[in-house]
Amino acid sequence: MTLTFFNQFSSPYLLGIPLILPAVLLPALLLPAPNSRWVTNRLATLHLWFITTVTKQLMIPLNKPGHKWTLILTSLAMLLLTTNLLGLLPYTFTPTTQLSMNMALALPLWLATLLTGLRNQPTSSLGHLLPEGTPTPLIPALIIIETISLLIRPLALGVRLTANLTTGHLLIQLISTAAITLLPIMPAVSALTATVLLLLTILEVAVAMIQAYVFVLLLSLYLQENI
Repeated sequence: MTLTFFNQFSSPYLLGIPLILPAVLLPALLLPAPNSRWVTNRLATLHLWFITTVTKQLMIPLNKPGHKWTLILTSLAMLLLTTNLLGLLPYTFTPTTQLSMNMALALPLWLATLLTGLRNQPTSSLGHLLPEGTPTPLIPALIIIETISLLIRPLALGVRLTANLTTGHLLIQLISTAAITLLPIMPAVSALTATVLLLLTILEVAVAMIQAYVFVLLLSLYLQENI
């Protein structure tokens, strides 16, 4: 069977069973298990500090009613962060390169923020569809444009995360293939290519963390508009 660069994005199978669900759930096993003591060792202390810092950053755009979403947003950030970072390891599968999974995360949460706004303050939520001071002839066109921009928000969330991670994985595979191919022919160029690969891998670690943060931050901003 001929393999292509895009085979790394296909869900692995074992005995005909897709392994994408274990790939999503197993990263949770890396988190420290709670016990009777909150602070047990340095790793648990560092883990608690990291989660607290992330939670504070995510809650900055939200007012007090939005703090009810703290557990959901923080859990989503941890899920995306662990899956993005573990996907950079060799011989692993990255579930967040699948548009279907990212849309399954983005669409329900975006819809929940929208329904929250329509239930709590319907006038203000619908008022976002028409900017104040709009000339009368432009009102129908602007309502259509704002409605379309509102409806494509979950698609933008899912596509942004998928495209950034997919591009990074493809670049890593292309450069690594070039480094291996050039090794017997031009060792010096191969070493330079390997250096570029190392720098790109460091960049992809940063991208994996930033994309997880941006995904949850945009959801929190959508939530702030509706509460």
